[in-house]
Amino acid sequence: MSFFDSELVRAELSEISMLQEDIYMNVFNFSEMNKEERLFHISLLEKLTNKQQILYTRLRLSDDPEAIEMKERIHRSIEMMGFPTDADVNSIFNNMNKLIECMKDGIDKMG
Repeated sequence: MSFFDSELVRAELSEISMLQEDIYMNVFNFSEMNKEERLFHISLLEKLTNKQQILYTRLRLSDDPEAIEMKERIHRSIEMMGFPTDADVNSIFNNMNKLIECMKDGIDKMG
């Protein structure tokens, strides 16, 4: 069975896509959101990042050619964002999670 034939993988990809859509739809309204709306938006971002990190881990462990190709596309995308070619993707995810925590702390301090 192909990596992407897995029901679990397809469900995760679908949820990732929906989360991305929700986040991108509201990203430009962030400055106008109240505290609860901002925290909800950040929680969606946190959920998305966690799901992406899990998917990346599955891709990394798979020997399926399609999974390997997707992992390579992720690496190329990271390079296009300005990260070095040898950047550790899990470190990037960990830094994103730290940034999300800082965002939540900042929102909490704003009151």
